[in-house]
Amino acid sequence: MQTVNIHDAKTHLSRLVEQAARGEPFVIAKAGKPLVKVVPLSAPEAGQTRRLGFLAGQIAVPDDFDRMGAGDIEAMFGGDA
Repeated sequence: MQTVNIHDAKTHLSRLVEQAARGEPFVIAKAGKPLVKVVPLSAPEAGQTRRLGFLAGQIAVPDDFDRMGAGDIEAMFGGDA
């Protein structure tokens, strides 16, 4: 694995990021001491992505959902509920 000093990493960041994205991780070091390892992020596999509506038909939301507990909340903030 390639080790790059911090100055060179700043100078060649675009090239190094492209290299890491292709699956070639590298280490950034300062004064010869390794600080961080740059590795590519992998795309989520099928089944890992979240999607809207995944509980459709499995739960029910009451019609007054946006008003539930309104009296209690108003009382907590000094209202006359």
